[in-house]
Amino acid sequence: MPRPRKELVCLEDTPYYHVVSRCVRRTFLCGIDTNSGKDYEYRRQWIVNRMRLIASLFAVDIYSYAVMSNHFHIVLKLCPEQSGQWTSAEVLERWTSLYKGPLLIQRFIAGAALQPAELETVNSCIKIYRQRLGDLSWFMKCLNEPIARKANKEDKCTGHFWEARFKSQALRSEKALLSCMAYVDLNPIRAAIANTPEASDYTSIQERMASRFDLAAAIQEQTEQQTLIHFNLPLKALAPFKETDTAEDQKGIPFAFKDYVQLVDYTRKMIRNDKRGFIPDHFPPILKRIQFDPKQWIECSTQFELHFYQRFGRKTPTCNTS
Repeated sequence: MPRPRKELVCLEDTPYYHVVSRCVRRTFLCGIDTNSGKDYEYRRQWIVNRMRLIASLFAVDIYSYAVMSNHFHIVLKLCPEQSGQWTSAEVLERWTSLYKGPLLIQRFIAGAALQPAELETVNSCIKIYRQRLGDLSWFMKCLNEPIARKANKEDKCTGHFWEARFKSQALRSEKALLSCMAYVDLNPIRAAIANTPEASDYTSIQERMASRFDLAAAIQEQTEQQTLIHFNLPLKALAPFKETDTAEDQKGIPFAFKDYVQLVDYTRKMIRNDKRGFIPDHFPPILKRIQFDPKQWIECSTQFELHFYQRFGRKTPTCNTS
């Protein structure tokens, strides 16, 4: 029986999560439909654009992502400390980029004189908005709902676009975070639609190596579809790599980017059928630092969803991430 989302997402356990959304019946509604031959590849850019803009409004850092033909993955960190530092005006600016808000909020933003009771209501709304802007469920709602409406309008149909809300997995250790990021970045290679990380379209690793994100085009696309009322904030960059001793209480990914890219490339060679399979003698130092056996690494980074459960990071004996 599915668990309530509040039991799956707990910042006291971990701020790091892997989320997945799949198209209804897993059909290729974001790729090339093999039955009709119609090409929906451009919808993958819709998801990337929406995700990057929404992450800039929310107290959420994007660690890695991959948008596939019928589903997408995101590894993210919930950052309540960010929303806690925003002023009331900043909270309202972010929320009203997504929703107009009730008439009372619109009057407050316009500078109208309000009664004490009305100001108290406004402050209550701001408190709610601040909480929502750091909430995983609201982040995914603001990401998925407009995509579904836009696709249904284009297809002139109604009904579900996504097969469910979304699936989330808590990442409770550096090992889980590292293997999940690699699992996500290697998705196109495992699916045999790309040969190298830099050729993997609509992925975070390609964006980090050669960014092609067009902020102006993304904003224009969203405003034309009325999925953003306005967007006046700078685009939040993907979470940076910073080599430190621990992932706790620090900003950024606790690994060196060059080591991560080298590790992903090693793994890519081992999962490609046309590449010679072997365990290199000199893996990047990431694995040594977090005491991750190379054989376990291959298993976890290529079959992550099979080895990790939703809530507590329980795992099979062959994939120890504690």
